[in-house]
Amino acid sequence: MSEDREPPIPDAIDPGRRLDLTADCGSCFGLCCVVLPFAASADFAIDKDAGRPCPHLRTDSRCGIHTDLRERGFTGCTVFDCFGAGQKVSQVTFDGRDWRQAPGTVRQMTEVFPVMRQLHELLWYLTEALNLPPARPVHDELRRALERTERLTRGSARELSELDVAAHRGEVNTLLLRTSELVRAGTGGRKKNRRGADLIGARLRKADLRGANLRGAYLIGADLTGADLRLADLIGADLRGADLSGADLTGSIFLTQAQLNAAKGDLNTRLPSALGRPAHW
Repeated sequence: MSEDREPPIPDAIDPGRRLDLTADCGSCFGLCCVVLPFAASADFAIDKDAGRPCPHLRTDSRCGIHTDLRERGFTGCTVFDCFGAGQKVSQVTFDGRDWRQAPGTVRQMTEVFPVMRQLHELLWYLTEALNLPPARPVHDELRRALERTERLTRGSARELSELDVAAHRGEVNTLLLRTSELVRAGTGGRKKNRRGADLIGARLRKADLRGANLRGAYLIGADLTGADLRLADLIGADLRGADLSGADLTGSIFLTQAQLNAAKGDLNTRLPSALGRPAHW
């Protein structure tokens, strides 16, 4: 092996598969349907408190209206993605103990699941960053951050509930920002910086947004039909109801399945290989 070749990424965090970061509902106790609260709105048909099971959750931890969620007013459920946190909490943190069999665990799971979800989301971003050749200058730091984050996910329920996850996110975000700068530098020219911008309902049809910084931008209901979003940084961008029909998102940075699920698109929308075309498009 040559000295300048990067060491292989361990199988558990192989960026080509990301198996540990994909929801496996069959290995979860329906935690998103139990521990998370929601309010009657355009996304949910009813109110539900944290820690109370959704009335549509079956005894086998499956959703009783899964195939009709959008028609029944539960669009929010079709958008949510736990990044594999559900099975980690169910099978690792609580060692396979179902909250039904151990009712006393519900409160702990309610505290732990949101923390685990944030950690798994960071693992998704870090794994993607390690799969981006232009980010090679920070690959070593990214690996260390990924390994540290993975270790945190294997902590006890108490350790997870007491974790300052905001501080950890801040440390990781510094690396993700550097990654973004390195990758987007490849587009050349002046990059559009719309970080955190209010672009709700904006008319961006066929806009050239290559290499743009759209971190945390509010793109709710925006018309991005035919837009060029190659190498755009979309981390945290709100794409609810945004029209991505015919848009080119290949090579976009830190885009997640949840963001796509919240948007609209068509068969002509070009997506990164790691993500799937939502069924409702």
